[in-house]
Amino acid sequence: MTPSSIQLDADGRLRHFLTVEGLKRRHLVEILDRAEALSGVAERRMTKSPTLHGKTVVNLFFENSTRTRTTFELAAKRLSADVLNVNISTSSTHKGETLLDTIRNIEAMQVDMFVVRHAVSGAAEFIARHVAPHIAVLNAGDGRHAHPTQAMLDMMTIRRHKGEFANLRVAIVGDVLHSRVARSDIHALNILGTGEVRVVAPKTLLPADVGTLGVHVFHDLEHGLRGVDVVIMLRLQRERMSGALLPSASEYFQQYGLTAERLALAQPDAIVMHPGPINRGVEMDSAVVDGPRSVILEQVTHGIAVRMAVMAIVLGNRHPDITEET
Repeated sequence: MTPSSIQLDADGRLRHFLTVEGLKRRHLVEILDRAEALSGVAERRMTKSPTLHGKTVVNLFFENSTRTRTTFELAAKRLSADVLNVNISTSSTHKGETLLDTIRNIEAMQVDMFVVRHAVSGAAEFIARHVAPHIAVLNAGDGRHAHPTQAMLDMMTIRRHKGEFANLRVAIVGDVLHSRVARSDIHALNILGTGEVRVVAPKTLLPADVGTLGVHVFHDLEHGLRGVDVVIMLRLQRERMSGALLPSASEYFQQYGLTAERLALAQPDAIVMHPGPINRGVEMDSAVVDGPRSVILEQVTHGIAVRMAVMAIVLGNRHPDITEET
């Protein structure tokens, strides 16, 4: 059974959200449309929604995070859910308790959803296969595998600025090999029918299966940026690198760092994105990070609406009595 099959119920609706890969266009459009409907609540222009009143969401983060954990917590609270943040560094897993034992004990507290971030690829799927039937699991990033809600907030940002995907050229630049965001973005862009998806990176930072992902590969940044509508820069993930995949950070910036001069090769209205955290002067020049074409802070804001949407959809599919948005 694949992750895409376990996350769907018998009617083809989302019961977990583990990966974008294998989903249909209608699933992604449903998330984007619901996020737009909830954007007023997410951006605090409207009062909290009662959608998840009485539900309990547990954030299980086995890796450090600021943006993702915070936006998941805000999303749940703005849907009126109760939120439990489990501090893994002081939890019983560090006293010898297994992951499944931890899950079983928290399940006994009558919770409704686990939001999971883990360093091991497949951890969220493993938990989804073992939780009680009424509990939903959302993947907040697992190893190099997937980061589906980041992909969806990226898609929301692109759709708000560019409208339809069919005529767009999108370049994803940097450490594709270690990036779960890159994989999820590539799957989402292709499912939504994007005109062209490019990856731009040195050979040492590309996965062996890159040719099967439905992308055009560039090793020269200037060639890869020509005429694109969207530039998604990736963080160099040195914590996941083994061996000397790069000569130095300064040499990387010389070859693959985004400057204003290089950005000028893209379309005049091209937008610049980054999942964060940003290594200024390594992946991007500060003039670009803070410039008028950067939508990086918008991505963070859209993350709240997208995570609200996913929570509402997944728990709504499990509990049909949950209030629909107006």
